[in-house]
Amino acid sequence: MAGSDLRFAFYGDDFTGATDTLATLASAGLKTVLFMGPPTPAQLACAGLLDCLGIAGASRSMGAAEQEAELEPVGRFFAGLGAPVIHYKTCSTFDSSPDIGSIGVALRSLRRRLDVSSFVPIVGGQPSLGRYCVFGNLFAAFQSGGEVYRLDRHPTMSRHPVTPMHEADLRLHLARQGLPRLGLIPYPSYDLPAQAFDRILDDEAAAQPDGVLFDVAQAGQLASVGRAIWRRAAGRTVLAAGPSSVAQALIAHWRASGETDTSSRARPAALPAATTPVFVFSGSRSPLTARQIQAANSYERIPLSPRILMRGEGDGAALARIASALSGGANVLAYLTDEASEAVTSAADLAKACAAFIARVLEAGRPRRVGVAGGDTSSYAVKALDGWGLSYLGQLDPGVALCRVHADDPGLDGVEIMLKGGQMGSPSIFEKLLAPG
Repeated sequence: MAGSDLRFAFYGDDFTGATDTLATLASAGLKTVLFMGPPTPAQLACAGLLDCLGIAGASRSMGAAEQEAELEPVGRFFAGLGAPVIHYKTCSTFDSSPDIGSIGVALRSLRRRLDVSSFVPIVGGQPSLGRYCVFGNLFAAFQSGGEVYRLDRHPTMSRHPVTPMHEADLRLHLARQGLPRLGLIPYPSYDLPAQAFDRILDDEAAAQPDGVLFDVAQAGQLASVGRAIWRRAAGRTVLAAGPSSVAQALIAHWRASGETDTSSRARPAALPAATTPVFVFSGSRSPLTARQIQAANSYERIPLSPRILMRGEGDGAALARIASALSGGANVLAYLTDEASEAVTSAADLAKACAAFIARVLEAGRPRRVGVAGGDTSSYAVKALDGWGLSYLGQLDPGVALCRVHADDPGLDGVEIMLKGGQMGSPSIFEKLLAPG
């Protein structure tokens, strides 16, 4: 149950990102459960006493009206928690637009239902994933450890099929989403003494902007960000936005200040190799995921037509082939082809069709370890399953966790699942899912 010691609550705008925040908190020794929606009293009781609590959603792929409907019950639930910090977890590349996955719409929706401070911190970078914010401009590595590009010149994010990032200045990007007045804590501020840093922040906050954007160019700056957020949260609940670096910042501050001692708590054990056939579905068609599929030599690779999935024409044959391969002991990787299709009316519709197909595979083939690639696909896939929560098992790659499904259905309870964004993971990520470490 969520008790009085609850320190942090978050909503992930897609499931892959939400599991990254889950991993960040759990690997720091903080007991955390990620729920599929606002939990019931019975689910909270089953989870036990928690340090942190998350809700995984899909608002990144939604229009404004759908976002409002999604976040209304989330806001009502968070309002009764009493957590000092509530985090709207965005993608680390902030991919969003005024029409799809608007961060401005999300923050306004939550603020209407929460009694929170006027101070809204927005953390701009996550160095652990190769994301760097400097003078308000976001830079991102191309692949893990690859060349770093300004976001509007990034080979993938500048061409994102749903929310292409044509603006690297996050202040301008978010202004188009209804957050026109953003303060900035530029990265040279972190070299100042704490009192001088606090004065800069206090001056920015005194103007009551729509939010205060924190540059983050290196991991060593996160403790200062965490201290700034926690200092404000002592007076009134703070609503924050940004990637998992919001949680990283608070953890860094808690450790530095001695406010949280998790040294005696058990950390997740090393991940074992899969003992039964593994099923992976890729709804991502990013260049990185394509290379990961090509490197997945231990799988039977099965291409799937988006048209067939959308129209339901012949997907029964694909389902039967996958179930037969799994029952025969083969690992299976099913992936969307690159074909254009007039049947695909929207990315969300395709993601929902993929999710329904994944649910049918799990029912027919009963795999106990599963991987899903693609942020939108992952979000809808988990929603299509009859589970109520996820807990962290271990890390496969930076930004890619393996989780345990909690469900009332014994056939689903205990299934291990990897949810991977299209830009996440090393080329061998699918092989690592078979034999971590």
